[in-house]
Amino acid sequence: MAVDRSIIGKPTTAKRVRVERGPVTAFADAVKDDNPVYHDAAAAAAAGFGNIPAPPTFTFALPFWGSFAEEQPADPTGGENPMHKVMGTLFGQGALVLHGEQEFTYHATVEVGMVLDGAGEVVDIYEKESDSALMTFVVITTKWTDAADGTPVVTETFNLIARKPK
Repeated sequence: MAVDRSIIGKPTTAKRVRVERGPVTAFADAVKDDNPVYHDAAAAAAAGFGNIPAPPTFTFALPFWGSFAEEQPADPTGGENPMHKVMGTLFGQGALVLHGEQEFTYHATVEVGMVLDGAGEVVDIYEKESDSALMTFVVITTKWTDAADGTPVVTETFNLIARKPK
């Protein structure tokens, strides 16, 4: 079955989020990182940070914390996220949907008090076949920028895999 590559380049999300101390500290606790810089402003300052920094990978969970409805940009998907549509269709056909590889590129340190704008898009979609399954990979990149000046902060790339038995 040929995969529909027409979704490449289509937006998946647009978010504005505020990096808040409570979620940063809770995330550090959840990933079992007891480094004091994630919990104490004085420790963060002593380590050279302007404010409490967020632990690595925090931006992947960020849209669930610090996102307020009145600050959100218009939905660039027109109400239909292309990644959700592809994966939802495959799931409905019996596919197991899995979170695959994830990569983070840091351009700046994410710190408490920042306001970030995130824009996601589909950057690739492809299939691989094994003896027992057809796997569809959808690759998404989200670019987080500083809302104050548009400078890059973090670029995330991840893929979802739909594994459909033959």
